[in-house]
Amino acid sequence: MAIFDRAIVRLLPAVPRPLVQKLSERYIAGPELKDAREAVRRINREGKLATIDVLGEEITTEEEAAAIVRAYQDVFADIQRCGLDSNVSVKLTGLGLKLGYEICRDNLRVVVEDAASRGNFVRIDMEDSSTTDDTLRLYRELRADGHENVGIVLQAMLRRTTTDIADIGDLEPSVRLCKGIYVEPPEVAYQEYEAVRAAFVRALEALLEAGSYVGIATHDRWLLDEGRRLVAEHGLEREEYEFQMLLGVRPLLGDELVSEGHRLRIYVPFGRHWYAYSLRRLQENPRIAGYIAADTLGRLVGRRNGI
Repeated sequence: MAIFDRAIVRLLPAVPRPLVQKLSERYIAGPELKDAREAVRRINREGKLATIDVLGEEITTEEEAAAIVRAYQDVFADIQRCGLDSNVSVKLTGLGLKLGYEICRDNLRVVVEDAASRGNFVRIDMEDSSTTDDTLRLYRELRADGHENVGIVLQAMLRRTTTDIADIGDLEPSVRLCKGIYVEPPEVAYQEYEAVRAAFVRALEALLEAGSYVGIATHDRWLLDEGRRLVAEHGLEREEYEFQMLLGVRPLLGDELVSEGHRLRIYVPFGRHWYAYSLRRLQENPRIAGYIAADTLGRLVGRRNGI
């Protein structure tokens, strides 16, 4: 399967843009806020929570970063006005991290304060390892300023993650734990599939032991089983943890979790930068590319056979 996944990824740049759009439409809400709104409404009707992400990591000017801030303010207003059960997730490069730490800090503070004024929550995404120190520093600064409506993401594949868990343990952080999708060198990140899985379980155990609220973010059935086992062993109530998945990826697994009574949050990206996001995410995570290709092929064959 890994060979198939990588083959799909190598072909992506040659795939016509309209076809990429067709393939990605299940996995990205659409280009506009109204598209995210309707996706979240559908998700909420299914008994699931949501987190909305405004696409736009490749910003190059302060004006573009400010536009992302305004887009998030529009999202918060829409969530409140429509009574949606959703928070947001932000990428610091979209808020100007590569333009300057202070620029990003000021933009992030605006987003977090606007969320707080509406009773909402901001999850700070973790990007490649070049941003990890600044991301954790910004999170600590916000918490030191009294902002409780903010959480962080940690990537199990990074060798430093268990140390980072210990370093922020005093904050009792809300953490989304994921495997990680960025291509990193061996000295920075575990490379082998089973090593990443094992690191995920160690990190989850450490977070739960520290009393953190954890969003267990994975589509890996084995890790989902481990997550269920660990939350049961810690005697956690339904409101004390959640599972998280990407929009359109392995939805039957998500339905299974909900039917068992677990909270499930779906990550809903939207925006006009959908094409760059689609290519980058599929290239960074060949396994997701394989899921999408297999699912799409299955649906096409199903239609042809009248299923």
